Amino acid sequence: MDVVRATPPLLKHLNERTVLEAIRAGAPISRAEISRRVGISKPTVSLALRSLEDAGLVREALQGPGGPSYGALFFEPVPDAAFVLGLDLGSRFLRGAVVDLAGRIRARQDVELRGSDADGAIRAITELHAALIDGAALPVDRLDGVVLGVPGVVEAATGTLRLTTPWIAGLEGRSFGAEIQDRLGIPVSVDNDINLAAVGERWAGVARGVDDFAFLSIGTGTGLGLVLDGEVHRGNHGAAGEIDWALIGIADSVDPSADGVAALADELGWDGGGMVSSPPYDARDVFIAARRGDEVARRIVDRTARRIAAHIAPVAAVADPALVVLGGGIGMNGDLLLEPVRALLREWLPYPPRVELSSLGESAVLMGAVATGLQSALDNVFVNRSSALRA
Repeated sequence: MDVVRATPPLLKHLNERTVLEAIRAGAPISRAEISRRVGISKPTVSLALRSLEDAGLVREALQGPGGPSYGALFFEPVPDAAFVLGLDLGSRFLRGAVVDLAGRIRARQDVELRGSDADGAIRAITELHAALIDGAALPVDRLDGVVLGVPGVVEAATGTLRLTTPWIAGLEGRSFGAEIQDRLGIPVSVDNDINLAAVGERWAGVARGVDDFAFLSIGTGTGLGLVLDGEVHRGNHGAAGEIDWALIGIADSVDPSADGVAALADELGWDGGGMVSSPPYDARDVFIAARRGDEVARRIVDRTARRIAAHIAPVAAVADPALVVLGGGIGMNGDLLLEPVRALLREWLPYPPRVELSSLGESAVLMGAVATGLQSALDNVFVNRSSALRA
């Protein structure tokens, strides 16, 4: 087995990277606090800070955590060192945001997609990219890359999209990321949207600090992102989390999606609750009627809660996560669904996971995209700036 020796240049690089991460996580932060948090001596932290300042990656902060520093030195990232564009391609909307290296949103915009196919989605992405660059007023050469969430499996070996949504025709079988990269002229990374939603919740949502959890999205369809040991588990082909395949033999009878709710309304003979007069009924109307006390609508909601629990149970039995986060248009009805789902899991499982609503809502995928892009940008900027200084 080859052994990688901890040479002085490698140790220097690792120390600088560790200090940079500590500053990103805790800015504004003092030299002494960095040393305490990462377990590196103060002289070594000082050397790393000098290199990072020379590289233009960190700077002295004007204020400390509680206000003016009064002579003490605190450090923060240089926000304009790089920017990242995050995109979420959904069934009805394309959402986008530009963030700086400090994680601050510099521009945000949502675009409605009216019956767009894959080619229309590429045009919309191109136009949104230009609008966000203008809106953020940033130098184009500082945009490190794009991370795009898509509704489908991204094959690990080829980047080809599989099992894509029927709502955007023409995605299936395409190297969608490569096409967009050719159009925009910058690196583009594509990932499953629910995987990114899980990343977003861990970065800025209810799953912050949780190493083992699942994000279950229930809306026009169902999908699951699984985080194990702090990393998204994608599986051999990139298809981990396609939860409906785990229930393929009984899929129709446990479907909690919007179509499943509408089918339940028809099965139970719901009359529309006085809001609509004829089927097919919109799932949103069912939940509104349930809140108003409609008896049949309440039965539909109870059945839907049972179906959601039936999706969580096999994941809990196999992966034993600490937390399951519910998202999507159906899953966000926590006032009606959370307690029934929790009760069923307590009844069925010896170690039921905690179940909570997404705290990011419709922004979860987008936040996951920018969080993923930021990690890559930090690596790229750190390596490029450090190499330039050594040249």
